[in-house]
Amino acid sequence: MKKYLFSLALLMAGIISAKAQATLGIKGGVNFSKINTDDVKESSVTGYQVGVFGRIGNAWYLQPEVYLGSRGGKFEGSSNGNTVTANGKATFTTLNVPLLIGRKLLSAGSINVRAMAGPIYSYNLDKKIDFKAAAQDFGDYKNSTLGFQVGGGIDIGNITADLRYEGGLTKINERYGQRANLWALSIGFKIL
Repeated sequence: MKKYLFSLALLMAGIISAKAQATLGIKGGVNFSKINTDDVKESSVTGYQVGVFGRIGNAWYLQPEVYLGSRGGKFEGSSNGNTVTANGKATFTTLNVPLLIGRKLLSAGSINVRAMAGPIYSYNLDKKIDFKAAAQDFGDYKNSTLGFQVGGGIDIGNITADLRYEGGLTKINERYGQRANLWALSIGFKIL
């Protein structure tokens, strides 16, 4: 999979013209994540993200990023709809590497409105699993997952803001068929 992502990055870099504009920046933000599970009531966990991004291109662009984030989910299950048999929370500190392809939709002076989409690789640096259930083990979580991001953003001069949805392509927990997803809002500043 890494070979395919690298090949895609090289292909996109070749497509973007030699006069391509390059930008480097820092970003940070908040996210609201959930881990979807069958037959269990889930709720969101608020997390953070902080890191760096690059942008290569002008109208069409390639945007690689690397950032540290937190994500997870809360769960509550019942056997007959009234009696709670399991509840808990899973939180992860992750290193995230999205590779987004974007397009400027509207440009007026120093204001740009953009759309973007692409794959993301996430690696769990730390996990905290807290479940209360009768004789059940819920802690079988993978260290890495693949997903996708899709969203939009706006640039005003050197300030940039993005709103994205992230969905899981691989299961974070095979035993329970769990997939992580989240909404992220970030603010960034273009350094170069």
